[in-house]
Amino acid sequence: MGALRLYDYLESGNGYKVRLLLTQLGLPFERVEVDILQGQTRTPAFLALNPNGRIPVLRLEDGTHLAESNAIQWYLAEGTRYLPEDRRGRAEVLRWMFFEQYSHEPFIAVLRFWSFAGTLADRPPAEIEAKRAAGHAALAVLERRLADAPFLVGDRYGIADIALFAYTHVAGEGGFDLAPYPGVLAWIDRVRAQPDHVAIDAPTGVAVDLDEAGL
Repeated sequence: MGALRLYDYLESGNGYKVRLLLTQLGLPFERVEVDILQGQTRTPAFLALNPNGRIPVLRLEDGTHLAESNAIQWYLAEGTRYLPEDRRGRAEVLRWMFFEQYSHEPFIAVLRFWSFAGTLADRPPAEIEAKRAAGHAALAVLERRLADAPFLVGDRYGIADIALFAYTHVAGEGGFDLAPYPGVLAWIDRVRAQPDHVAIDAPTGVAVDLDEAGL
């Protein structure tokens, strides 16, 4: 049985979701830094792991590979306190994870990435404003839920929170002001206060370089 190995990019919120959950579950893992800005996810060796050419990818103990951050979270959380056992609770987790991928990440994460990559100024102003408006709409949905609830599903921290925390807590890096969302800000503090929480820029795991990883 091999060690868990995460193919990751430290600044990625999607990679962070998996890194945070692995740490909170106490699972040892190796971490391979793959530079998405330098095209390292587009090489034949990486595409053999994930034909979609994106991180994160998790090598499982049996040597197979699983892609997509929320699918990886679901796999890791099965049978743990981070995923409800009841049918309705599990459906609610999926509800928020689908919301994150469809209504949240394409706007909040994308504006952050454009800012990080230095390409924001190259985008049409109307496109930027459309994404900003959609991002604030997603934050308003979160605010309505979190104004009177400690976490997204029931009263327990879980992978729905991790999925949405990843890019929400760094939304300011994409130009989003979170001050109008006090429920979201209080939730961010609660997530940060969870046991074994690590920051997005914390290089957790045992580092493995690209050559050693065969990339």
